[in-house]
Amino acid sequence: MRGRSGGAGSGLSWSVLREVKCAELEQAADGWGRVGNRADAARDRIEGQLLPGLRDTQRGEAPDAAVRGLRRLGTNFQYIYTECGLLRTALNSLAHEIKAQQRVLQGALDDAAALNFTVHADGSVTYPAAGEGLVDGKPPAGGTASGVPNPGMVPPSGLVAPNPNAGKAQDIADRVAQAVRAAADADWRYTRILRSLKAHEGLGVPVATWTDAAAVRDAARGYLRDAIPHDASPAERKAWWAGLTDEQREEYLAVYPDRIGNLDGIPALVRDAANRDNLQLLMGKLEGRDDDDSATKLAALREIDRQLRAGPKAGEPPMYLLGIGDQGNGRAIVSYGNPDAARNVAAYVPGLNTSLDMGFAEGDLKRARDLSIAANQYGAPAAAITWLGYDAPQSPDGLRSLAVAVDGRAEQGGRAFHDFMGGVKAANVHDDPHMTAIGHSYGSRTVGSAAQHPGGIPGVDEIVFVGSPGVGVDSADELGVGRDHVFVGAAANDVVTKLPSKAESVLGVAGVGFGGPAAAYAFGDLVDRRDDDVWFGRDPASEAFGARRFEVGDGPPLIGRGKPTIDAHSEYFDPELDKASVDNMALIAAGRSHKIKTEDAR
Repeated sequence: MRGRSGGAGSGLSWSVLREVKCAELEQAADGWGRVGNRADAARDRIEGQLLPGLRDTQRGEAPDAAVRGLRRLGTNFQYIYTECGLLRTALNSLAHEIKAQQRVLQGALDDAAALNFTVHADGSVTYPAAGEGLVDGKPPAGGTASGVPNPGMVPPSGLVAPNPNAGKAQDIADRVAQAVRAAADADWRYTRILRSLKAHEGLGVPVATWTDAAAVRDAARGYLRDAIPHDASPAERKAWWAGLTDEQREEYLAVYPDRIGNLDGIPALVRDAANRDNLQLLMGKLEGRDDDDSATKLAALREIDRQLRAGPKAGEPPMYLLGIGDQGNGRAIVSYGNPDAARNVAAYVPGLNTSLDMGFAEGDLKRARDLSIAANQYGAPAAAITWLGYDAPQSPDGLRSLAVAVDGRAEQGGRAFHDFMGGVKAANVHDDPHMTAIGHSYGSRTVGSAAQHPGGIPGVDEIVFVGSPGVGVDSADELGVGRDHVFVGAAANDVVTKLPSKAESVLGVAGVGFGGPAAAYAFGDLVDRRDDDVWFGRDPASEAFGARRFEVGDGPPLIGRGKPTIDAHSEYFDPELDKASVDNMALIAAGRSHKIKTEDAR
């Protein structure tokens, strides 16, 4: 059909539309799919065999140059794979739209034949005389109706033709005209898209890929996107994916990696593959911008990409990218170990001031990696996840922002985390995997919110809070797992765990001294703490809350190194600085909480 269409002025006729062989378009799409699959296999061989072999066995300038060349080659194969996938989907989507209009056209032609109407080459429809109202002793004369391609543009006349065939003919003519017009518009749109799917000299591959993908994604909405079960349960999404053909899965991964990669319930291997591709698209998207926020996120994405390409070191679990996005403060969900295959799965939710930046890419991801390594020492395979699936509160004042924080972000994040864990449970191959939710800082409030949904957090057996300013409830009994399965670590020098309640935070709110948690720490005797209240409910480390408090290091004092520091709030996950904390969390995540070292509640 290319070259025949041009929108409203198209020379496309209904007879041409009827004869379009959509099977040929689909065969061409399959051909591009085969080319893309070969490129994908070549990329996998480069990244899975050649690069690791060079890195592990060779040293020197020549091997380093070879590694750089192979990485570029892998990027090129990635580009070929993605572009072939876009071509495949564009052709299939065009066929899908044309076939829909062929069905409309054929229905109109069948109705015309049944009524003995004549459909002319220009789409007009001639109908015979008919009707009871006689004119000069004869039925109302027949006539010819011309179709209206856009009926909404023509106001109704309010007149009723005396010949009943006139209305039927007009309806048939309109359907013919509308089918031809819709097909011509589709042809015109896809002609432009297909012509644009080519490499432009001097244009960076990521930027080009992002631009091309955006065009095809928009065009393929009716063909693919609208069928994605966004409102379904994780189990229903898993079943939907399992029910697709290999060809359909390949198209979704090529055109909608962001949606498939972030869909809870989809297998981890699929999400990882989708998100690795989407990571390239996101970097291309952000490379085209020059604002500070984009630059910050781009640096983090590049670091995550570097880690994924480097692969695990000896003794480390492999990385799986379960979610990635640039919305809000950024999104990233990374698992160390396959959460679908692991008997034990732990998910850690970071807190205040966490965003998609280099601190997250280097620090927060390391926390999950270290936890997975430690948990795997205790038996059954364990996967540990860093979950940045919400906008944590951001403040240049650090701890002070907790004194004015509201619950809204925790509630939104809690819903998202609840759904994510439901997806982890649905995708796991074990009938009853052992799952642990870990919240740090404001992340503990987010986990607490997720636990308050009916039935608690799906699949979660244990809940761990560290460095918590409160979790939104006053008792461990309100978290859905039983108080014996709620654990808390609170360092002696972590001021966040001593943040006064809303009613008690007069020092910070009234602006006395330096306010907030630092004031509460330094002037604790002036604050009424009789009810063990902290900012978001009762202190999880208190006896009244009822959780099991495990041993952690004290952490450095607030003032003791020549300047104020809140490092005690950030050392819970560091096996070098707080081995006791990491070991205890690893035991809990591994299903061996009976072996943890405990300490008295406050």
